[in-house]
Amino acid sequence: MLLEPRGEVSLTVEQTRILMALTRTASTLSACGVITIITIFCMSRHFRNPMHRLIFINAFFNAFDVTCTMISVSGPAAGNKSALCQFQGFLNQMFPVADVYWTLVMAIDVYLIVFHCYDTDSLRRLEWKYMLGISFLTFIPALVLLFIDTEEKGPMYGSVTIWCAIAPKWVLFRIVIYYVPIWTSIVVIIILYCMVGIEIVKRRQALKSINTDSEIFLDDTVMPAEEPAAIPVKVSPSIHHASQGSTDGSVFTTKPSISRLEVPRRSSLSFRQYILMPLFFFLALLTVWVAPSTNRVATFINPSFASFPLLVTVGTTGSLRGFWNALVFVAVGMKSWKRRKEEEEVALRPAASDRMRRSQE
Repeated sequence: MLLEPRGEVSLTVEQTRILMALTRTASTLSACGVITIITIFCMSRHFRNPMHRLIFINAFFNAFDVTCTMISVSGPAAGNKSALCQFQGFLNQMFPVADVYWTLVMAIDVYLIVFHCYDTDSLRRLEWKYMLGISFLTFIPALVLLFIDTEEKGPMYGSVTIWCAIAPKWVLFRIVIYYVPIWTSIVVIIILYCMVGIEIVKRRQALKSINTDSEIFLDDTVMPAEEPAAIPVKVSPSIHHASQGSTDGSVFTTKPSISRLEVPRRSSLSFRQYILMPLFFFLALLTVWVAPSTNRVATFINPSFASFPLLVTVGTTGSLRGFWNALVFVAVGMKSWKRRKEEEEVALRPAASDRMRRSQE
């Protein structure tokens, strides 16, 4: 039957040693990633936009996740009812799911930016709600499962070969409480990004059609965070008349003058920081969850299924969550920082040229 208990995979001493070495090496990389995120966020003001802030908060959740994966096979080796195994099972139930929820709230923020014109302050006011909500949704189930123990099936948390989690004898709970929330969140994230992508394409097409004569194109701006800057351009009366009645919250507006068009100044609310970073964060999430989900489906269909390479993949990718988060945090953040530096240099050039001209006069 589909719901019969799924047994553990029998590993040789050599396989156990290999698995422990790989998972702990990956956990060390994640620990370095967590430290990197916290250090850079605290030391550099260029890495403090709302998306960076969410990854920073999630880094503290990742720290507990690293603790879980660093224990590795020592949890199962200690025995299902041991304090170490139960502690690892609690961590394994709470913090991987929390990582998925943080990716979900990043997608929600992107949706709010594009469709509801949320600015930086509005997004920051949501952070404490996210923290409370995610902590509640993950901590309560993980804590309750810690106290479930029956004579027939034993404790809820037990060995799943590579670490302790919801035991194979409780397979239905493993699916409902663990994998269903994770993949439901992933599906919602995909839907939100599809909606955002369609909306951005629509806005870009509308902007291109209006700015054909003026040759103005907003390279990567999603929405203005500051007051728009008026730029002199030649706008036809028909375009001016149509834009006067626009109330759809689009990223461009025009003044009641046929000689000026308002476009948003470049700000922190840009495509790279508010769309690209969460998207890469989501792609990293998928790389983490494909292998364990594949393994779970395979063992659910065939209880005798066993694959050491797949177990190695599950243990390694599952231990790299903090590393992937740091990689996205630094890589996308550095691009945004370099772009801002270039824009500041361009903005300073006219002033420098003006001072040089005056000195020559």
